[in-house]
Formats: sequence, C-alpha cells, structure tokens
Amino acid sequence: MISRRKFLITTGSTLAGVAVSSSGFANFAPFYAHGTSRNPLASQDDPFTLGVASGSPADDGFVLWTRLAPHPLSTDPNAPGGIPLSDHGDGIALDYEIALDPAMRRIVRQGRALADAAYAFSVHLEVAGLTSATPYWYRFRLGDQVSATGRAVTLPRAGRPADRLRLGFTSCANYERGHFAAYRHLAADAPDLVLMLGDYIYEQVEQNRPVLRRHSDAAVPTTLDGYRRRYAQYRTDPDLQLLHATVPTLVTWDDHEVENDYAGAWSENLTDPAIFLRRRQAAYQAFYEHMPLRRHPAADGLRIHDSVTIGDLARISLLDGRQYRARGACYGAPDRGGGHQVDSMSCPELVDPARSMLGFDQERWLQGNLATSPARWNLLAQNVIMAQLGDQQADGKLTAWTDAWDGYPAARSRLLQHLAQARNPVVFGGDIHSFWNNDLKLDFSDRAPTIATEFITSSITSDGPPQDHLDGKRAKHAHIRYAESRHRGYARVEIVAGRLTTDFRSISDVTDPNATVSTLKSFVIEDGVAGAVAA
Repeated sequence: MISRRKFLITTGSTLAGVAVSSSGFANFAPFYAHGTSRNPLASQDDPFTLGVASGSPADDGFVLWTRLAPHPLSTDPNAPGGIPLSDHGDGIALDYEIALDPAMRRIVRQGRALADAAYAFSVHLEVAGLTSATPYWYRFRLGDQVSATGRAVTLPRAGRPADRLRLGFTSCANYERGHFAAYRHLAADAPDLVLMLGDYIYEQVEQNRPVLRRHSDAAVPTTLDGYRRRYAQYRTDPDLQLLHATVPTLVTWDDHEVENDYAGAWSENLTDPAIFLRRRQAAYQAFYEHMPLRRHPAADGLRIHDSVTIGDLARISLLDGRQYRARGACYGAPDRGGGHQVDSMSCPELVDPARSMLGFDQERWLQGNLATSPARWNLLAQNVIMAQLGDQQADGKLTAWTDAWDGYPAARSRLLQHLAQARNPVVFGGDIHSFWNNDLKLDFSDRAPTIATEFITSSITSDGPPQDHLDGKRAKHAHIRYAESRHRGYARVEIVAGRLTTDFRSISDVTDPNATVSTLKSFVIEDGVAGAVAA
C-alpha cells in the first residue's frame, strides 16, 4: 500500500501552528543546507515563479523539478525567464532538501542541484536510495530565496503486497478557455499519482471567439523561445502549481504540445518534414524543460514512454502516441494534413498492417511490459480514444477518423490481442473533450466478448463536441456504454485489491476560478471480470 499522509494547503491561514503564505504554500523551518548557495542573479525577484514538481516515481526515488525564472514571460530569447545565458556558463547551482515531514524538520537528504542553462535553467534532480512506499517533502533554495515545499512519494517494490492505489488522470487544459479549478480539486482528492495524458498546453490562439485568458504572445509558437513562454505561462497558474506541488505525476503528450493533429514527422499543415521536425524538436525541448522527467532530449526526439509498477497491485504503461506514428492514412490532399475522414475502399492505406500508432519498437516494448507484469491490474495511460467510433459495413468497408486509434485499425488489433492476454487490462485516455466508458473487443461487433475496459476523461477546460454527435455514436455502437460531452473535469480511479472504481468528476463552471466539483458518474470493474458496470 502507498502510505498517504495528506498535506492540506489553505491560502492565508494557519495549519497546526504553521504559517501559510498568501501564495498558498506553507512557510516552514529555516533552510539549513549542507552549504550556502549564492544567488548570482542581478534581480532579487523570486526565481521560483513556476513552482516545483515531482514525477517519474520509482521504489527508491523520483525526479524533482523546478525552473529558475524570475521573469517567466521574458521575451528575450537570450535570457529565458529573465536570466541572461551569457552570464551563467553551464548553469546555476542551488540547494535542495528532502524530508520525511511537511515541516521539513526530519531531513534525510540535502545537497546541490544544477539549474541547467542549456534547458532554460530547469532542474531535473534524479533522486535514488530512499525507502520504498514512503511520502517525502522537498524544497529548493537559491541564496535567501526558498521555493514552495512539494510532496513526492516512492512506490512499493514491484511484486510486494500493495492493497490500495488512488489515481487521477487529466487531459486538454486550454488556458484561453477557462480556469484550472479542476487541478485544485484533483489535488484535494489526494491521489497517489496523477496521469497527465496530453494537451498540457495549447499552441493555438483563438481568433474568432472571446477568451477568458489570452495566450502568450497572442501568437502560435514555432520556436523554442515561443514554446518556453507558453509553458511558463501555464506554469504560473496557481491551481496547476498546487497540483504539481502536492501530487507526483506521470506525463505524456498529445498533439497540442506541438501542433494540432500532427503525426510523427507529418504536419497538419503539410509542412516539409525537415522543417516541421525542427519545430517539433523545439517543442519537445520546452516540454522537457517544464516536466519532472528522467530522460534528456536527444537528436531524434525525446523518449517519454515508460512504466511504473506499484507492488503487486498495478502496472501502469505510459504510452507515446504521437512521436512514432505513421502519417495519417491518405495524407497529402489539401484537406488531409491532420485528422480527416477516410474509408478503406477509397483509402486502402487505412488498413495497411505496416502502419503503427506507437511505432514498432514501442509496440514490442509494450508487449513485453504486459507479458511480464506481476500486477493484478494492468493500466494503459495514453492520449486518444481506442474504441471503434467509425462504421463497419456489411461489405467490409470501414470508415474512420484518422487522428484516433480508428485511423490505425491494424495496430489497434495487434494491441488488443496483447491486452486480451493480460490480467485486468484497463485503458485510460483523453483528447476528445468528453467522458466515455467503452468496452474494448477484438472485433467491435455486438456479439464479440469484451476483453478490456476504456475510460476517457473530459477536458480540464476545452470545449466539448456536440452531445447529439456522441448520442449518435452510442446508438450505432453497443460497446460505447457512456458518452457525455457537456461537462469539463477529470477522472479519479481507486483500486482496492479486487475492485477498480472510476469516478468522472465534473467542474461546475470553467469560467469561475472558484468552481465546485461533483461526481458525474461512477463505474466499477471487478477483478477477473471484463467490462465496467455503473456504480
């Protein structure tokens, strides 16, 4: 079991004699590091404006993140976050502490970390050698400036008894469309781990409708400097900072971290791949700079697919459904750069088994990950809807929207074959701005048996599709058990040994920063029984 000691954060109040600042983060004991870091910044402004985060948990450690940015929206590309690159060589040294208590009195680790100049003065501190299944608290210091205190956890060792796990998963947070109250409520739910399944930022800028909050630069980013500012803008949001400070994350991407509906090297706008890959690399680097990730960017991209195993209870396989994709079927016509409708008769490429959503290396990795799992529950955390939404006609003609798993039916079939052999497979996804519960089948016909369950979360803020469109899909497909587009929010999952419960959590109004939350619908899966039932 993951031990969870709740860390309540209440703005402008006192908790058990501990003062809490107006920023909402507790001010605890003085920071006594092994040495005294010097603040080399000319400005004495707060360098920790983007908060802190933990992620990539293991049974003996995790990654701790922050980024120095006293002026996070600085427009000088030679001074990311307001820090001149020419003044600081390889980076800036700062202190860190890790403790067993939120008051930071029981220190178990302290030392120096590097805010790497090459990555916009971000810190990716890989910590190891800690006790398994344990919560820790941490903070950073630069001179007299101290960061917020964050919470991290280590996992139970793989195969060891674990009897309870609480997760959250999120998707599609468009800064222009609303406030991020959903993140605040998810933090209050006290999950052990949050899965962020894509569209953490949006590259788009609204041109036609009123917006609640305007995106940085009022322009679509295409360069490293532009993407850095967009991430920094999102990271200044207090509700997003709160979530990252209180809950560890596993993070994957979808399309808007780069460009809507891109696939591998293939742009929605039919941009020359050599040019588009330069933009993609800039976007990937900015993603890395703002996430608690272990792996560094490489010349050919950034590996983010990964897995964690929580004792004998659950294995989570985190997938990358964008970087290694084959291009969309019948890509190239003027209206066929991004997602588009095709059918297998006029576009036989749609059903070509040589096409992959994940890339064949990642497919093989996932196959092995499922085959060797010691866990009772095998969870796939990925970006887009997996269930069939297109039509299969009597003559064999298949229609599909190319940007979801429907656009890669042979690859989906291969994956479902492996899921059918796994114990209690459950798929999580997002992208479609609506809540779904689907039965997954080797053959999406009404009589085929269910082999796995899919839950799709709605968006944090992004507008949903028309409800009548979803109702039409449900009327055509018996494997779609629930589809609701009129609510924004997130999903909460509780696993207690023999039962997995998923709650769809609905935010009252994304335009209200003080929005409330309620449970819209709940589903239960019993150990050994494929398919969910409404709770």
